[in-house]
Amino acid sequence: MLSKEDIARRISKEVKDGYYVNLGIGIPTLVANYVPENLSVEFQSENGVLGMGPFPYEGEEDADIINAGKQTITILPGGSFFDSAFSFGMIRSKKVDLTILGAMEVSENGDIANWKIPGKMVKGMGGAMDLVASAENIIVAMMHVNKAGESKILKKCTLPLTGVNCVKRVVTELAVLDVTPQGFKLVERAPGVSVEHIIKSTEAELIIEGDIPEMQF
Repeated sequence: MLSKEDIARRISKEVKDGYYVNLGIGIPTLVANYVPENLSVEFQSENGVLGMGPFPYEGEEDADIINAGKQTITILPGGSFFDSAFSFGMIRSKKVDLTILGAMEVSENGDIANWKIPGKMVKGMGGAMDLVASAENIIVAMMHVNKAGESKILKKCTLPLTGVNCVKRVVTELAVLDVTPQGFKLVERAPGVSVEHIIKSTEAELIIEGDIPEMQF
C-alpha cells in the first residue's frame, strides 16, 4: 500500500506542462514536491498565492508565506500574492486547469464529501465548493479506507456533499480509479496490491477490464 507521499508522487504524473493547478489541504499539498523540474507549472492557493514551490527546508520557513492549509511554503521566481476576491475570481472564471483535493468520501457518480462531519467542529467550508463547481478536471487524493477499515469509496456518500458529479479520478493508497458514467473503473493498482484486495476494500462496484497494471512512478 502507498504512503501519502507516494499518492502525491503518483498524482504528480497527472500534471502537464503549462498547467495552472490548485492544491487542496492534506495529501494534495505534497504534489508540488514531485513535479518534474522540466515542467512549467503554476501552483495556485485560494488564500491568494500563484507560483508556489515545494515546502521549505527546516530552518528556512517564513511564517508569512503560507498556503490555504496554513503550512509554510516557498515561492518560485515570478510568484505573486493577491487578495481572496482576486483568487476566487481566477477559480470561478475557470483559469485553473487542474484541481487536486482531499476527500472523506467519493461516490461512484463523482460526488465528493470533504468539508464537514456532522456533530464535529469545523472551521468552514473553505474554497472547496467553489473549486468543485468551477474546475474542469478534479482529481481526489485520499485514503481508500478509514481507520476502522471501512471503505471511503462508496455507492453513495453518507456525509454532507461538497460537490455533485464532479470528480474525474481518485488516487488512493490502493488504486487509481476513474469515475465513468457506469461507475468506478479500476485503472491501476498499487505495487504489490491485488485486485481482490481492492475489491474487498471498496463498497462501490468496480469496473474491471483485463489485467490491471501496477502504478508506475
